[in-house]
Amino acid sequence: MTDIGGPNYSLDAYKPNEIAKLIASGGVAKAELPLLKMATLGVLAGAFIAFGAMFYTLVLTGSGLGFGPGRLLGGVAFSLGLILVLVGGAELFTGNNLIVMAWAERKVTTAALLRNWAVVYLANLVGALGSVALFYLAGALDISNGAVGEVAAGIARTKLDLDFTTALFRGILCNTLVCLAVWLSFAARDVTGKILAIIFPISAFVALGFEHSVANMFLIPIGMLAAGQGIDPVAVAANLVPVTLGNVVGGSGLVALVYWLVYLRDGR
Repeated sequence: MTDIGGPNYSLDAYKPNEIAKLIASGGVAKAELPLLKMATLGVLAGAFIAFGAMFYTLVLTGSGLGFGPGRLLGGVAFSLGLILVLVGGAELFTGNNLIVMAWAERKVTTAALLRNWAVVYLANLVGALGSVALFYLAGALDISNGAVGEVAAGIARTKLDLDFTTALFRGILCNTLVCLAVWLSFAARDVTGKILAIIFPISAFVALGFEHSVANMFLIPIGMLAAGQGIDPVAVAANLVPVTLGNVVGGSGLVALVYWLVYLRDGR
């Protein structure tokens, strides 16, 4: 593609087979990132998702729109997180499940794939927990006479009450939509298109109550603090384990491998 205004420039969206090639080549680049850059971008992604999660919490506070419309508006607010990741540039564990396309093409080794996932996941956790501290110290939970804190505490309680199986399947459904949002954003040729492509799948997963591991790295600890408790690592892990496993299945299996089978497998 040439610069805007060049003879070969097109405003048409990339076709699905072109998206598959872009994501596979992007997966190679992600897997080959130097450790410091990968970790730094991972911390940023954890913080970006936290911004979206806190915005979501605020929007739910005092909403008189009713359950469905309120959740939809909250989902639009939460979309800020992935917009910052994809447009601003960061490394998000859930989105990086799409590296499986490059792995299936044998352009990324299993070791490189797992290295990326491990580093980015831990860096996302650092960014999310750092954001918990910053929002707490900034008094974000005290907004509207503490009403935001009450909502945050309720969100955390709901997540902690999930049993393993429910959390697992909500994680699968969540990252199916997240990775589809990433997939659709690759179809766009400009920032506006990318943002519009992100909003609807992300709003859907949030409104439907699906579970996102990196968002939960922020929402559960901040909710525990809002409830006047300390952060309980065991309780947080009890949610993150099934949700993370579900995210991997949804993003890697139901999106990356399916699209690899459809668009890339026969091209080898």
